[in-house]
Amino acid sequence: MDMSLPNSDYEDSPFDEFQQEDDTSRHDLLIDVLGTSFCITADKDPEYLNEVLAQYRFMIANTQGISGMKDPLKVAILTGFLLCDEINKQKIQHEEEREKNGRELNNAMQHIITRIDQMLE
Repeated sequence: MDMSLPNSDYEDSPFDEFQQEDDTSRHDLLIDVLGTSFCITADKDPEYLNEVLAQYRFMIANTQGISGMKDPLKVAILTGFLLCDEINKQKIQHEEEREKNGRELNNAMQHIITRIDQMLE
């Protein structure tokens, strides 16, 4: 079964890479979680796909442990929500680090320019 994903309205969608790769090395992955089983075909290394699936299963177990929920649909939705929250936190942290590095680089450049100006005087 070839599982195609809809185009996303979100900028930098994680699904863009999933959809745009060459079809030459497609791999099947059986997803069996929360009592549901289906197969997808993806343009990723099988080892990588299995790693992602293992992480998702871990997150599901974690969500079940924290929330006490048993309903598979609710667990899947809450797990997805928590994963999106984690992605957003990482994006914010990455942007803050990038801004900090930019400020540090700007300060270093200003310091170098000042030193060069002093040497030329």
